Amino acid sequence: MSEIEADAVPAPRSKPGPVYGIVRGVLRPLVRLIYRPRITGAELVPKSGPVILASNHLSFVDSVVIPLAAPRPVQFLAKSHYFTGTGVKGWLSRTFFTAIGAVSVERGAGAQAQAALDQGRRILESGSAFALYPEGTRSLDGRLYRGRTGVAWLALTTGARVVPVGLVGTQEIQPVGSRMPRVRPVQVHFGAPIDVSRHGAATSGRARRAATDEIMAAIHALTGQDLAEAYNEAPPQGTLARLADRVAPRERV
Repeated sequence: MSEIEADAVPAPRSKPGPVYGIVRGVLRPLVRLIYRPRITGAELVPKSGPVILASNHLSFVDSVVIPLAAPRPVQFLAKSHYFTGTGVKGWLSRTFFTAIGAVSVERGAGAQAQAALDQGRRILESGSAFALYPEGTRSLDGRLYRGRTGVAWLALTTGARVVPVGLVGTQEIQPVGSRMPRVRPVQVHFGAPIDVSRHGAATSGRARRAATDEIMAAIHALTGQDLAEAYNEAPPQGTLARLADRVAPRERV
């Protein structure tokens, strides 16, 4: 996996800003009152230091559910043009993504995918929590797809532990094509932290693949989803799905 010059990618905010704290403080109790989510294993998430929250991906609302359910502030990546719009629409988009802990990044393969991973690396090296979806994009059929190895590269490069996250029922809150969220039961399960360092160095494709498979197995144990045994190649459908789409390297190792 090639490296890029440090100044080629603007450094992200190392910690969520004040808007995140305000929104989290207001929305967290409100969402818990309305949805009454079942949250297990929150005590397993390390209270400090770099940690990767690696989750399955079923719905756009996953990126709202995870920050509100996690016991500490969480950041994740979102496409840059959601931060650069103009007018009221641009302001709303920028405010929303900032409020839920998103960090701007250019979408793409090759150098852009590596740049996205470098953004995540900087967040972790600042001691923050970073959430991502190893599947790359959300599952439209409810199955758990094979993980991309970017999650392993981040963990092996930074030494961060990986907390598997299992989301259940989020696809019922906002199904594909719906514009407004519905009140439905939701479960958020945090698993025990995983140290993937025993698999080898980040430069080893075999180590990245083995570490990723271990992480995906832990996610599967939390969700009980049927396994697809393949990469999720389905393109995101609709505006909300495109907002939820994640940056992940297109690796086949």
